[in-house]
Amino acid sequence: MKDPKHTRSTTARRLGSAALAAVSAAALLAGGAQPAAAQQTLCGKYDSARVQGGRYIVQNNVWGADTRQCIEVEGTSFRVTTAEHAKATDGAPAGYPSIYAGCHYRNCTSGSGLPLRVSDMNRVRTSWSTSSPDSGVYNVAYDLWYDPDPNQPAQNAAELMIWLKYRGDVQPIGQRVASGVPIAGATWDIWQGDVGWNVISFIRTSPTDSVSGLDLTAFTDEAVARGAVEPQWYLTSIQAGFEPWQGGAGLATHSFSTTVG
Repeated sequence: MKDPKHTRSTTARRLGSAALAAVSAAALLAGGAQPAAAQQTLCGKYDSARVQGGRYIVQNNVWGADTRQCIEVEGTSFRVTTAEHAKATDGAPAGYPSIYAGCHYRNCTSGSGLPLRVSDMNRVRTSWSTSSPDSGVYNVAYDLWYDPDPNQPAQNAAELMIWLKYRGDVQPIGQRVASGVPIAGATWDIWQGDVGWNVISFIRTSPTDSVSGLDLTAFTDEAVARGAVEPQWYLTSIQAGFEPWQGGAGLATHSFSTTVG
């Protein structure tokens, strides 16, 4: 079993105090994200771009390495074009190139319906279409964040990951606590751990490249039942992307959407 101190840590870890200091003053003045053109390339470690009029933000987010990574962004689609990563699989990944709705370290989208109190999550759905290469080591995963403070500017209290698929010798934080649990039309292995905040991960037993209308409320309810999330806390962001350890060029999101109600 991996030591949680050395297992891959995820999105909130990607922008700690040192990383925030690395964000340029110009980006901070603009809220950390620039309006996306028809197509643009992001190569800076923490470059991000607003898409669909600010409804979502795409981020390069190379939080765990100094190796080069670039993504091409067009609307809610993005593709990793360069990824020179070569990290050991018993440690953290190189980053989390991703798209999200909500707030991530004060970088917020508009019109997302977030933050939303967990007890008020009636119908929170998402659709996501991806493709991935037959080389490298990575996962294809959602990352959801929860906190008692609806406007938490930094590290959140709980993280929920949904691994749709993965390639290589990697595993979630903590220990496996359940196998083959039916949720949202599929079965999942569940892992839990604590790395200074609660982490619960759902690993799909039959890998897939896409989901349509995935019920995020159902996963949240399971996390509440297992003590990883409190019902009075708030869902602060819904993120979808890739955690590459080795390589990663060719990982692509073709479309992404969320519905919060």
